Amino acid sequence: MAGTSELVAEVTDADFAAEVLASEKPVLVEFTAAWCPPCRMMAPVLAQLAEERREELRVVTIDVDANGGTQSAYGVLSMPTMMLFQQGEPIWTVVGARPKRRLGQEVTEALERARAAA
Repeated sequence: MAGTSELVAEVTDADFAAEVLASEKPVLVEFTAAWCPPCRMMAPVLAQLAEERREELRVVTIDVDANGGTQSAYGVLSMPTMMLFQQGEPIWTVVGARPKRRLGQEVTEALERARAAA
């Protein structure tokens, strides 16, 4: 799913730890596949979210067909799966396409819950 936006990076098994787990900012990861129509629907949603929240959040995608190690490590079985990581840990997961407003609200709520628990 490369090329969705310059703000939505594509990560791999090889750089997942550096790009996601070691990130200072929370990272929203979309587990995606080229054959997945709902994943294609999410590309503009993720690009808009990345643009609007670039100061507080990174948005990346990972192609599960090319990066089975990360997919397996996090038990991802359906695409698209969005997983929010903060300080190297997954703090929220959702399966299926979402409108931008709903996805943004869910991410905000997950980050607020994580802050409250810290």
